[in-house]
Amino acid sequence: MKRNVIFRLLSLALCGALLLSLSACGGKSNESSAASKTEDGGDKKITVGVNPVPHAEILENAVKEVLAQDGWELEVVVFQDYVLPNTSLEEGELDANYFQTLGYMNTQNEEAGLHLKAVAGVHIEPMGIYSQKYKSLSELPDGAEIGLPNDTDNMLRGLELLVQKGLLNSLGGYGEDESVTAESLSNDKEANPHGYKITTLEAASLPLSLPDLDAAAINGNYAIGAELPDEYPALDIEEFDDESSTRRTNFVVVKEGNENTEKTKALVKAIQSDAVTKYIEETYKGAVIPSFIDPQ
Repeated sequence: MKRNVIFRLLSLALCGALLLSLSACGGKSNESSAASKTEDGGDKKITVGVNPVPHAEILENAVKEVLAQDGWELEVVVFQDYVLPNTSLEEGELDANYFQTLGYMNTQNEEAGLHLKAVAGVHIEPMGIYSQKYKSLSELPDGAEIGLPNDTDNMLRGLELLVQKGLLNSLGGYGEDESVTAESLSNDKEANPHGYKITTLEAASLPLSLPDLDAAAINGNYAIGAELPDEYPALDIEEFDDESSTRRTNFVVVKEGNENTEKTKALVKAIQSDAVTKYIEETYKGAVIPSFIDPQ
């Protein structure tokens, strides 16, 4: 009989200790959970949709650490296209995305019925003039072959870059006279006094074709993908005024109504920090440049 009583007393003591232990654990868990909440009751995890280069690299290698210092967790979701990052944001699967210009966002809002708002500019991927044969623009000989992208927008952008850097005097009749092409400017002595041979190729193929050209105007994303800034830094890059800076900047975008949430404010603060400026400048060597501007 005494043994049974002792056994029951020991069992009750053990159960009591176990309950106290569980209660203590539960208290810590609740405290930890409360500490990881925002002021409006949300979690402190920010999910951002991006394209691989340079957007994902900037978030993973610079922004994530800055956010962590303020107690935020960053999840980077990489997309290979331009459509899904916006539809996923619209459907609430992301807190923000970072890959697009204002022009593209506005077009998607209009054509796809989306409700997206830009909140902060981050960077520009300038077009640069690259060469594996020469170290400066002044070294380019008369008659040098210069490659340009063959799509309408980037072809004009490339020609404007050549004018901006003094390789061409003007665009001649390009854009005004349908008979004038980028290639025909090769023979326009007034617009092209050095007789540069203008060759147009698919934008993505220009880095691969660079050994066969004297120089080429290459978009920043393709230059980075081919590791040109490390091996063959740009001889020169686009310059921007206020209008062109706004047009070319890649922005952080959120769904309408979320412009001033804690998550949005934390992300903007981190992505426009000195640490991100330093990372962009040291990593991309002019193929990507900071552009911390407000949307207009």
